[in-house]
Amino acid sequence: MRMISKRTICEKMISKIHSCFLIVIVVMAASLSRAQDVLVVANPGVQIKEITSAELRDIFTGVRSTFRDHSRAVPVLLKGGPVHEVFLRNHVSETPDSFRALWRKAAFTGQGIPPREFSSEAALLDYVAETPGAIGYVSRLDEKSTVRIIPVQKKAH
Repeated sequence: MRMISKRTICEKMISKIHSCFLIVIVVMAASLSRAQDVLVVANPGVQIKEITSAELRDIFTGVRSTFRDHSRAVPVLLKGGPVHEVFLRNHVSETPDSFRALWRKAAFTGQGIPPREFSSEAALLDYVAETPGAIGYVSRLDEKSTVRIIPVQKKAH
């Protein structure tokens, strides 16, 4: 009968833990890559063909209330989640906490009302489709959606 040493058992356990860790990393990376695919969407009546990250930041932080063509912009948000976090990080340069604090301060000082929030992408899409000037973001669209995708340019024009 062959004796298994403690060292061999430990090596096997470490190997299994390492494999599990790698699987977790791959799953997390896949989730993050899906969350990176944030689409900026707008009401079909919005006339702009593209928007810059700087313009998005200004609209979603209340610095401006119009698009570059001077039409009214109505920003809407998801209440939270990976898509919300990616949008804030990539296009508004804020964390969810700092973004919330920014709007709390604006509301407290009477300088603005926070954008309307939705608990689901479907509810956000319905609102954007029905509200003139509405702009928001989602992870994906189905072929029946009536909103427009607005490409985001990283550099200002």
